[in-house]
Formats: sequence, C-alpha cells, structure tokens
Amino acid sequence: MAARHDLGFRSLEQMTLSGREPNELWQIPLHEKVKRNVTKRGYQEDAARDDAFRRIVRSIPAGRVSTYARVAEAAGYPLHHRSVARLLRKDTLTALPWQRVVGSRGELRLKGEFAAEQKFRLLAEGVEVGEERVDLDRFQHALAVWEI
Repeated sequence: MAARHDLGFRSLEQMTLSGREPNELWQIPLHEKVKRNVTKRGYQEDAARDDAFRRIVRSIPAGRVSTYARVAEAAGYPLHHRSVARLLRKDTLTALPWQRVVGSRGELRLKGEFAAEQKFRLLAEGVEVGEERVDLDRFQHALAVWEI
C-alpha cells in the first residue's frame, strides 16, 4: 500500500472539495503534521496507554516528582505529555499520586484550589515548593522504562 500523509483526506478530490489547495496541504511542515496527529490521538481513549501512564505515576516515590513529558516517555509514549495531563484530570483524586507530576521546568501547572492542594500535598511529602515551582535538580525522580 502506498504511503500517504494522514491529513484526513483519502484522495485529491477530497482535498479540493475541502476548500484547500492540494499544494497548500503538502506544504505544512512535518513537525506540525506530527503534532496534530499526536494531539488527535491523545484525546482518543487508549486503555493500554493510560494503564502505562498509571504504572509510571504510581512508581514515583513520595518526596519526589516527575514531569508530564518524562512520564509519557518512560511509559513508551514520547510526545504524549498532554495525554498524561488529560489522564490525571480524568482520574479521581485518590486513584493516583497526581501531585507528583509537574510541568517541564518544575512549575505547578494547576490553577486555583487544585494548585493549592498540589502544593500542600507536596509540602507534606517533604518536597520544597518555592514560587509555585519545584527544584527538579533536587526532587526529580529518575524514571526508567523498565519501571513499567
């Protein structure tokens, strides 16, 4: 089967009927196509992927943190950091130690009362939080693929 770009079009006729010029679609940079595809797949239900994320989040010990991107990478789904965030929002507050997952530079990404709750839980575990940020050099857990 011939390879095709996954832009949702199966033929040249569909591209033309969509109101976009075929040449315009092929000029989209590859990284944008990958980003769109990953984002689209990230919102689809995938039990195996979500279970892998859960196992990694549960493996982060108390007093340590990890980032959304590192959790996704350790679970075998690099580029799916948004899927990790979606899962942590979707699961109940007691199902996972969600407070141990922070932004890429150690920032607390939650807003309002959830940010206060995350900060409280991290402080209770012994993680120092200064100005809504965790020092990743001191508190980041080194995740490995074999922890799955």
